[in-house]
Amino acid sequence: MTRPFRCAVLSAVKHDYVARGVASHPRFVLAVVADDPHVPQWAHERNQQFAAAHGVPYVPDIGRALRDFDVQVAIVSPEAERHCDLSIRAAMAGKHVIQDKPLATRRADADALVSAVEANGVRFLMWNRDFMPAVLHARDLVASGAVGTPRAIHADFYFAKDAGPVKGTRAPGYPPIDWHAHQIAAHVDGADGSLGREPMGELACEGIYPLGYIRLLTGANVRRVFARSVAFFHQAHADNGVEDLASVTLELDGGLIGSLAIGRIGLASHPSGGAIKLHVVGTAGALVIDESRPAVGVYYKNQPAKEPRERRVASDNDFLLADDFARAIDEARDTVLGARASHAIFATVEAALASCKSGEAVNVNHLT
Repeated sequence: MTRPFRCAVLSAVKHDYVARGVASHPRFVLAVVADDPHVPQWAHERNQQFAAAHGVPYVPDIGRALRDFDVQVAIVSPEAERHCDLSIRAAMAGKHVIQDKPLATRRADADALVSAVEANGVRFLMWNRDFMPAVLHARDLVASGAVGTPRAIHADFYFAKDAGPVKGTRAPGYPPIDWHAHQIAAHVDGADGSLGREPMGELACEGIYPLGYIRLLTGANVRRVFARSVAFFHQAHADNGVEDLASVTLELDGGLIGSLAIGRIGLASHPSGGAIKLHVVGTAGALVIDESRPAVGVYYKNQPAKEPRERRVASDNDFLLADDFARAIDEARDTVLGARASHAIFATVEAALASCKSGEAVNVNHLT
C-alpha cells in the first residue's frame, strides 16, 4: 500500500472545508494544525477546535509543524491576505501546497508564490469547483467536438448567500460596517468567504470559479477585459467600497470571446445555492450546462428558512480534486489548477478590477 501523504493544516480560520475535503481521500491524512503564535485569540480558538475535531495536535508554530511532524503537504486557509505568505513558507520548506482561494491580494505576493513553487519543485493546487459533475460533462462534450471549435463562452456565477444587512436597511448616520469584524462573526453560518482585514468583493473572492471553468473548457488565457461592478445587495459591501455584483467581458487567445456575470445575491433569491450556468457556442453547435445538476428537491411543512430546497447529489468534487493532487505528486505533473494557472486567474481579476475603476478596457498582465 502507498503510504498516505501527511498534511499540515496551516490555519483553518477561513475555510476548513478545504482540509476536510483533502482528508476525504485515502491518500491523505491530517497530522497537525498550525498557525503563527502572533495571530489573534479568535484564530487560535478556531484552529484548536478544528484540531480537536480531527484528533490532531494544534501547534502555534508553523516552522515547527513543517519541520517536526513528517508532513509532505501543507493545506493553507488563513485570512486572504496571509494565503501567499503561508504557501510560500511551505513551498520553501519543500512541501506540496493546497491553497484556499483567492491566490493573493497583491501582485507581488502572487509573483513570489509562483517563483517559490517552481524553484522548489513542489506541486500546487488552488481549491476549486472544476470537478463538479456538470462541469466535467461540459468539458467532455467540448473535448469530443460536440460543438465544434468554441468561439464564445459565458459563465453565470451567482451565489445565493447573505452577507449581513441588506443595502439600505441601516438607519441614516449608523457607523459603517467594519469588514473584518463582520467576516469573523459571519463564520458561524459559513458566510465569511471574504475573511480578511482588507475588504474584498465578489470578483476577487469568487472569480476563480467561473474563470476556472472558462480556462478548463477552453485552455485559453484571457488577454483583455472590460468590467463593471456595483454594491447592489449588501450593506457591508457598500460601506466598504467593494462589489457584490459584476460583469466582465473577456478577450481570450485565438480570437475567442467570453463573458461572466458574478454576484452574491442573497439567500432568498434561489432554492439551490445560486444560479450557476455555462454557455458555450462553437462552430458546430452550442451547449448550456447547469452547474447545480444533478440535484434533488426537498420541500416540506415548517421547513427552516435557511435549509436549501434543492440539494446537489452525485458530486465527488472534493475527492476528485484530492485525487488529481495525489496523481500530480506521483507523476511530477501540474494539477488541474496549478500555480501559473491560478496566477493567470489572479491577473484577470486584477485587470477586471482596474477596468471597473477606469471605465476602460484593460490588458491582462500575465507572467512571462
